[in-house]
Amino acid sequence: MKRISGIFAAAILLLLASCAKGPAPFVSDSGLNSKKFVSGKNETRTNLYRLKNEAGMEVCITNYGGRIVSVMVPGKDSVMRDVVLGFDNIKDYQTIPSDFGATIGRYANRIAGGKFTLGQTEYTLPTNNNGNTLHGGPEGWQYKVFNVNNATPETLTLSYISEDGEMGFPGQVDFTVVFNLTEDNALYVKYIAWAHGKTVVNFTNHAYFNLSGDPTRTIEDHVLYLNALQTTPVNAELIPDGSFAPVSGTPFDFTAPKAIGQDIEAENEQLAFGMGYDHNWVLATEGKLSKVASTLCCPETGISLEIRTTEPGIQIYTGNVLDGTVTGKNAVAYPRRSAVCLETQHFPDSPNKSAFPSTVLAPGKKYESLTIYKFGVEE
Repeated sequence: MKRISGIFAAAILLLLASCAKGPAPFVSDSGLNSKKFVSGKNETRTNLYRLKNEAGMEVCITNYGGRIVSVMVPGKDSVMRDVVLGFDNIKDYQTIPSDFGATIGRYANRIAGGKFTLGQTEYTLPTNNNGNTLHGGPEGWQYKVFNVNNATPETLTLSYISEDGEMGFPGQVDFTVVFNLTEDNALYVKYIAWAHGKTVVNFTNHAYFNLSGDPTRTIEDHVLYLNALQTTPVNAELIPDGSFAPVSGTPFDFTAPKAIGQDIEAENEQLAFGMGYDHNWVLATEGKLSKVASTLCCPETGISLEIRTTEPGIQIYTGNVLDGTVTGKNAVAYPRRSAVCLETQHFPDSPNKSAFPSTVLAPGKKYESLTIYKFGVEE
């Protein structure tokens, strides 16, 4: 029995050492050289990990910020295309401020004035967006190195411990994100968190999608559907005012699929605030995975994306501030509206809006959320 226990312990240590060391060097189908993603040592070590299924779909992820770096899927011509924006090396991720493909925490989206109150205590956070706190603050999780707990051809499990007081947030949070690629070309992204003290949390993935596979083109021709009858209107700083507005009769109505660019330049105060779409829709899915939250399709390639989620909202951002000054993979300068983000989430500024679903996480209570990104082809 002791010998068996010793062998088991040795196997566990070997597995952990293997995860820490990272995968063998590879060149991905999307052209990424994994050697360009290696940096640091021990707890600061970064690398590139690959998920791939029998159908040929490939997803590459770095543990730096839990970022999706590339997603290769087939179009109606059977040609494989990379449908997300990003960089082809770790240095650019570390030195060029961006949210490309990142796992966002501790709080996705905006918190007004960088302040919120829990119980009788007001907390002040560093601000990084017009006097507000955006995506966890200037040193949010997109700039942290995640631990690699498990890496297989189908699943990558990453974890991060956010200490009490990090970026001003109270309570330590033990966080895990699991990426799982299935044989039907679906990427499952599961978020799990435990708090050691009362806090607020909101997690999402910030992938920038361009289903044409050509990021020199805009996504204005992409056809979008949203299972949402309301939005949460914002002020000029993109902070919700706490109300709910019907989408019917407005440029925000995607209850019937339409091109993103159809109404994006309409005379509308909300669109002017966001310089396009940068708003939260209230999903009518009741958090049920049996209901489709959103679909997106590129008419030219036929590549489609279906999203299901347990989250109550989805932030649609149409790359309005991309301006060609950031150069990504394949030396492509990303122009305005060259991607669309579909960020499943709780609502922006929920800690300050009593009418919104709560984002409070009590100590000892498990937080769990799942979003499914299923790719397909429409002829």
